[in-house]
Amino acid sequence: MTNLDIAQSATLRDITDVAKDARLTTDDYEPLGRYKAKLLQNAVTTLSSTRKGKLILVTAVSPTPSGEGKSTVTVGLAQGLQKIGKMAIPAIREPALGPIFGIKGGACGGGYSQVLPMEDINLFFNGDFPAITAAHNLLSAMLDSHINFGNELEIDTRGDLWPRTIDMNDRALRSIVVGLGSGNGQVREDGFVITPASEIMAILCLSTSLANLKERLGAIVVGRNKKRQPVYARDLKAHGAMAALLVSAIRPNIVQTMEGGPAFVHGGPFGNIAHGCSSIVGTKCSLGLADYTVTEAGFGADLGAEKFLNILCPRLGHGPDAIVLVATIRALQHHGKGDLSVGVQNLKQHIRHLQSYGPPVVVGINQRAEDNLEDHKTLIHLCAEIGVKAVTCNPWGGGGSGCTDLAELVVEVADQPSTFTSLYKPENTTEEKLLAIVTKVYGGATVELSDKAKKSLEWLEKNGFGNLPVCVAKTQYSLSDDPTLLNAPTGFTLHVREIRLSAGAGFLVAICGEIMLMPGLGKAPTAFVIDVDENGKISGLF
Repeated sequence: MTNLDIAQSATLRDITDVAKDARLTTDDYEPLGRYKAKLLQNAVTTLSSTRKGKLILVTAVSPTPSGEGKSTVTVGLAQGLQKIGKMAIPAIREPALGPIFGIKGGACGGGYSQVLPMEDINLFFNGDFPAITAAHNLLSAMLDSHINFGNELEIDTRGDLWPRTIDMNDRALRSIVVGLGSGNGQVREDGFVITPASEIMAILCLSTSLANLKERLGAIVVGRNKKRQPVYARDLKAHGAMAALLVSAIRPNIVQTMEGGPAFVHGGPFGNIAHGCSSIVGTKCSLGLADYTVTEAGFGADLGAEKFLNILCPRLGHGPDAIVLVATIRALQHHGKGDLSVGVQNLKQHIRHLQSYGPPVVVGINQRAEDNLEDHKTLIHLCAEIGVKAVTCNPWGGGGSGCTDLAELVVEVADQPSTFTSLYKPENTTEEKLLAIVTKVYGGATVELSDKAKKSLEWLEKNGFGNLPVCVAKTQYSLSDDPTLLNAPTGFTLHVREIRLSAGAGFLVAICGEIMLMPGLGKAPTAFVIDVDENGKISGLF
C-alpha cells in the first residue's frame, strides 16, 4: 500500500475530540471543517508563555534523494510516546508544492506514521503558504510602485532588490526582466525564489507574536539607496498590510496523527536553502500543552539541525532535551558505496557535531522493508563502540507500536540533566561563524568567499549586520557544497558564492556551490502521476 492508500483507509476523528485530548477548550481554537483547526490568538499568547514539556529534536544523516524518513520517525515517535503513556505532540513543517509536484513528494510522514488529512495538508492546507506568498509579493508590488511614482527614497534599481516568490519549482523564473511595455514601470532585472525560501516564511516561523511579526516585516531590507544605505519595508509603509495578510497564518494548525493524537503542522522553510524548522510559535504552544514535543529539522543534521540549534534555539530561549539522529541502512550504504562499515563515517560526523551542543544524542535506525536486520545489529554495535545508544524503529509499518523502544530511550535520556551551548557567539565575525560551521559541523577545513560575497560582507558589516547568525544554503547530499562528495569528506573548502541579508528574519544567508533558491522540475516529475477522479478522490500523492 502507498502512503495515500494508508492515509485514505484511516478513520479520522473529529477535530474537537482531538483538541480535547490536547487539553484545549473550544475557546482555544477555531475549527476549519471537521478535521482541521487553528489555534486562536488568545490561546497562542497563553500557551507560548508557559513551558510544560520536554523538547525532542529529530534530525538525520545526509540523505539520499528520497529522504530517510525524518518526518515519519517524528510522527512515529510521538505516537510511540503516547503508547507508553506520555502526552506527546509532533510539531512539523507544512509541505511545499514544489517538492510535492517535483521529486520528493509530500511531507506528512509515511505509512502508519502520518499526519492527517494527508491530501489537505499537502495541497494548500489552511492557506498559510498562499498568505505568505501574497505578503511577499505585496512588498514586491509596493517596491515597484514606489519606483514608478518618482522613487522618493532614491532606491538604486541597479542593485539587488527584493525578489518575487511562487510556491512551485519553475527554473524559468530564476532570472527575469520586469516592466516591459508602455506604462508598466521601470524596466529592470528581477527574479523569483520559491516560497519556502522567502524571507517572509522565515520571519513567520521565527516570530514570537503578532507584534514581533509586524516589527520583523518592517525590518526587511528591500534594497539600497543611492548613498548605499539600506531601505526597509517600513520605509515603503508596507509592513502593516503585510502583517494583515498573515494574521491567520501565524496561528498554528491543529491536525491529527494516524492514531488520532493531536499534531501541530505550521510553517515550511526548506532546510537546504532556508532554516528548515517549523515555527517558534507552534513549538512553544506545543510545549505548553504536551509532556513531549517532537519536532524535526530539514534534511541532514548539517543543515536543518545546525540551523535549529544556532538560529532557532537562541530565540526559543533553550535547547532540546534530547536529539534523535535518524539513520537508514540504505543511506549509509549509499555513502559507503555499498559498504555499511565505511558509510557509518557519515553518521559519526553528524554525531560528533550534535554532541558538541550538550543535550544527549541517540540514533533511531529507521527500518525499511528491504533491510537485513543483521545490518541493524551491526549498526547498533558500531554506535555502542562510540558510546551512543541506538535502537531500531519501524514507524512506517508499525506506527506507534513500532517506535516504543525509541520512545522509551528518548524518555530515559531526556530526563538526564544537560546544558546547551550554541556553536558560535553573536560577537564572532561572519567568517568566524562560517569557519566554525565548516570545521565543527561539516568536517571541512576552510571557507572561500567569492569577490561578490566579500563585497556584500563589507557592506553588511559597515551597516550593522555583521553580528547576525549565518544560514548556510548548500546541497543536502553532501557535508560539503559538492553533491558528489559523499560520506564524511575532510580537508575540503566551502565555497560561498553569495551572501544575502535577511534582516527581518535576523540572519545572513551564505549561498554555497551550485544551490538554487528556485528549483526546477525534473524530466519526469511526480506531477505526472498525481490525478483526481470524478468524485474528487486524489491519487498519486506520496
